[in-house]
Parts: sequence; structure tokens; C-alpha cells
Amino acid sequence: DVQLQASGGGLVQAGGSLRLSCAASGFTFDDYDIGWFRQAPGKEREGVVCFAASSGSTYYADSVKGRFTISRDNSKNTVYLQMNNLKPEDTAVYYCAAGNGRLITSELIRAGAYDTWGQGTQVTVSS
Repeated sequence: DVQLQASGGGLVQAGGSLRLSCAASGFTFDDYDIGWFRQAPGKEREGVVCFAASSGSTYYADSVKGRFTISRDNSKNTVYLQMNNLKPEDTAVYYCAAGNGRLITSELIRAGAYDTWGQGTQVTVSS
């Protein structure tokens, strides 16, 4: 079975940090594209930080550039989203997703390009 499990969300004050985790089962995460998306109430799901396995390219949304980074622990088959200097506008449900390992950079921010999705984890940033 191919599954993703997102965790690590919570309530944090503006300026604080959180690290989200996305644990994969049923496949090796290292071989796949990674997408971190978020969706705030009343808004469309947007790509936040995404990684293309084939090219090694990483996309950062302008709103999070310099604050959010992705990393991985291959021994745990887990990827992370480190979120620093959080702002109230970062409040959303955050989702991790896996692509087929062949996505090109322009496809990374399209949610429909990803095959597998985690359940999402709530991040709330208070002012």
C-alpha cells in the first residue's frame, strides 16, 4: 500500500517555527517528487515547496522563500518542511504529496500532478 502520513502541525506565535514531517510507506520517497501544499479556508490549494526528483530542482513560493526549506531522512523514508519566522498568513492545512519521479519543474505546483497525498496537518499562526 502506498501512503503518506503528515504530522507536526500545531499552534505557534508569529515569528516561531515548526517542522512538519511526511512519512512514506509502500514506496521509497527518495525516488519521487515531493510537494508541500497548503490550503487556507476559502482559498485554493497552493504549492509551497516542491522538489523534482528527475532534475533536482526545488520550487519555493515567493511568500515562503527564505523561510521554508525541505529536507529528508532517507533512513526513515521521511521528508520534512522546516518553517521559520511563521506569519499569520501561513495559517492553513498543510499537505504533503508524492509525484511519479518524472515531473518537470513547471508541473510541480499543480496539485493534480501528484499521485499520492497525505491527510494534511493544521498549522495555525497567531499574531
